[in-house]
Amino acid sequence: MKYLPLSLALAAIPTVACADEAPDTARIIVTGEGLSLPPGTPAYGSVVIDRDRLTNGASGRIESILGDVAGFQQFRRSDSRSANPSAQGATLRALGGNASSRTLVLLDGVPIADPFFGYIPFSALVPDRLSVVRMTRGGGVGAFGAGAVAGIIELASATRDQLPTFAASAFYGSKDATELSASITPDLGGGYVSLSGRWDRGDGFQTTPKDQRVATTAPAAYDGWSTNLRAVAPLSATSEIQFRGTLFHDDRTLRFKGADSMSEGQDASIRFISRGAWQVDALAYIQARNFSNIVISSTSFRKSLDQRNTPSTGLGGKIELRPPVGPDHVLRIGADTRFATGDMYEDAYNANIAANPVTFRRHAGGDQITTGLFAEDDWTLGRLILTGGARADHWSISNGFFRQVSATTGAVTANSFADRSDWQFSGRAGALYRISDAVALRGAGYTGFRLPTLNELYRPFVVFPVTTQANAALNPEKLRGVEAGIDLSPVSGITLSATGFINRLDDAIANVTTGTNTRQRQNVDRITAKGIELTASGRIADFLLSASYAYSHSTVHAPGMAFDGFTPAQSPRHSASATLAWEPKQGPTLSATLRYVSKQYEDDLQAYVLPDALTVDAVARLPLGHGVTLIARGENLFDEKVYTRLGTDGSIDLGTPRTLWIGVRFGR
Repeated sequence: MKYLPLSLALAAIPTVACADEAPDTARIIVTGEGLSLPPGTPAYGSVVIDRDRLTNGASGRIESILGDVAGFQQFRRSDSRSANPSAQGATLRALGGNASSRTLVLLDGVPIADPFFGYIPFSALVPDRLSVVRMTRGGGVGAFGAGAVAGIIELASATRDQLPTFAASAFYGSKDATELSASITPDLGGGYVSLSGRWDRGDGFQTTPKDQRVATTAPAAYDGWSTNLRAVAPLSATSEIQFRGTLFHDDRTLRFKGADSMSEGQDASIRFISRGAWQVDALAYIQARNFSNIVISSTSFRKSLDQRNTPSTGLGGKIELRPPVGPDHVLRIGADTRFATGDMYEDAYNANIAANPVTFRRHAGGDQITTGLFAEDDWTLGRLILTGGARADHWSISNGFFRQVSATTGAVTANSFADRSDWQFSGRAGALYRISDAVALRGAGYTGFRLPTLNELYRPFVVFPVTTQANAALNPEKLRGVEAGIDLSPVSGITLSATGFINRLDDAIANVTTGTNTRQRQNVDRITAKGIELTASGRIADFLLSASYAYSHSTVHAPGMAFDGFTPAQSPRHSASATLAWEPKQGPTLSATLRYVSKQYEDDLQAYVLPDALTVDAVARLPLGHGVTLIARGENLFDEKVYTRLGTDGSIDLGTPRTLWIGVRFGR
């Protein structure tokens, strides 16, 4: 299973190559894109990040660029160089952090969250490979809508006209960091093939403050690579087939020598697009992932846990049809399915004994499957657009188990958990009314749900000295929300938007403190988030500005619990981002990005406060001719101290300090 996606990639190449023999190729236009957006999409207040921005981030990492949209967050403030991969879940609207993604992240229509943990493999999502990102905050329906309780992030691969035939870049940065990438995109008959690779590594910065460092303290070293093959070929004048295969591997060290984590994956997908009278979007995908992690005691500095192997597999597909129902309607009907299976193998150690013996060996896992039917219609009535959709999902959680064997006595603790299944119905509706070319009003309401991940159900974890227990009885999270907004274009090239929202997440899954240094994943009654989101973008002469601000007042409702009425863990009330760029048509360009996140709480009881942080990034580009550009990048230029974790033992983890890069980029 591990190498099946690679085998599919190799098998698909001759198929794609042969597809260029279509007759009359002058009439065939291959785009490599999906179907066009329905006209009702703006009713849900999406925010778009274009390719120019994607390819000019100071860090070169997609998760940092997604921070341009205020309200986007991961479980912690670290990026994919210094975070534990399993903590990189994506969420929006301050609905609380628990490391799993509450936001549905799609790449070319394929869900990319890890099948076992639910985290996003950000290090494998190279911005240079992307065309555009569209972020929609709030519940979603459509294909794969199950899981979109906090919104949808849609990433689209770069198209042929955006990709040079050959491109390469090389950067050198602080702490002996290097970032190397290359791509080749030849035309192949009526289609094209794009092969790209990236490798980056660094000795890493010290996440531990000076006064807490010991002999075993280690910087957050990282070493990772990814390669991607994408092929697009025409089948007729109105249809095409798209293939994508991705391999990635990522090694990181956090805080102590030996505290190493590894994540890897082999993904493949194939997609059929028809833009004829009956439009069709059909895809199938497979994902093989693995993860390992070693936990080091912060008191004895010996190994306390070795999550040595966590293999998981994801399978899925969808078909969407758009029948010809007249010029005023865009009707989408379809079905999708997702299957996830995974196992966790780990060994616990006695870190208080010099011999550091194994105490327990554990094995846990299970299966999940979600199958949904969906329908959505957009109806255009002059300046008014009405949109609405519904989903019916049947889900099941099965074959769950947890087994622990004592390494000293051989005693076995074995639990098998009852299979569960049910139906869940969700929907959304919205309206967009264009008062004039300069003013549009919109409103929407929606529901949604998310299954607990296999990780939440069956795998306990340790961030020393705190142990968080799994909970096989977790119920799905269910969202209800409404929002209203206004979009303004006062002058050509300037857009302003404001959105007010109320979202309620029932049965929210949270890490609940149950004792000293002990937490458990539990459903709490609900989390309610109320707030406002503001965005602005525009160009005046050679200056470009994009800005975003989000205010989210989130509250946990948990009658009888100590944290009732508190703010959810890892949920800032204020967040903002602004980028100002000077981009003349010729010559050098400059840009600077300011980001702010207010204080947030490490834990459910609000005992540990992560202070607010204000950072400034910058990028300067100097074209040298013949496709060569000299680039200087700076992250956190004023060396702001960004707190990413506060432990119950007083330990602190810090985020990226000032980091400087110099490099060249070539594309022809």
